[in-house]
Amino acid sequence: MEHCVTTAHVALRHYTHSDLAEIRQTLLDVHADAYGDRMTEDFVQRFPWFVDHWGGKPGFFCVIAYDADEEAIGFTYGAPAEAGREWWRDYVDPAPTDTSTFAVSELMLRVKWRGHGLGQQLHDALLGARNEALAVLTVDTKRPKLQALYESWGYRKVGEQQPFPDSPVYAVMMFDLKAGI
Repeated sequence: MEHCVTTAHVALRHYTHSDLAEIRQTLLDVHADAYGDRMTEDFVQRFPWFVDHWGGKPGFFCVIAYDADEEAIGFTYGAPAEAGREWWRDYVDPAPTDTSTFAVSELMLRVKWRGHGLGQQLHDALLGARNEALAVLTVDTKRPKLQALYESWGYRKVGEQQPFPDSPVYAVMMFDLKAGI
C-alpha cells in the first residue's frame, strides 16, 4: 500500500510486493534514464528480470521519489534475506549474533537528479523503519566513488564477489541497522 512523505519538493512514496504491477514500468523507465550511457541489449533485458525477481519476494519494499510534476526521479528497493541463507556470510567471520538482513538491491536516480542528496534520502526512507539488524548491498568495484559514498553512509566493505560469470566483480558492503541511520 502506498505511503507518501514529502520533503523539499520531492515526494517519497513507499510500495510493497502487492504494488509491483503498478510501479514496474516506472522502475524500468527510471532505470533506462539512469543507465542510458551504459545500456547494452543484454543489460536492458536483464533488469526487468531483476525487478520481477525482487518484486516477487513477499517482503519487497520500494521507495520511489517524485518531483513536483509527479515524474518519478529515482527509486530504491530490496527485500529481507532468507534466514540462514544470507549470502554475505562467506565474507564475515565470525557472523554477527543477529544475522537478520535486509538486502538493498537497487538505488538509482535519473541523471539530472544526482548530486543533490536524494540518494541518501531514498536510502534512509528504505531502511529507516526496518527491523533487521543488517543491510547489505553490492557495488561494482569499478565504481570506487560510489563505494566511497556508501562508506560515508556507514557501510563497510566485507569482501568481493562475482555472482555470474559475465557480471562485474562487486564489493560486498554491510551496514549495521541497529546503530541507526
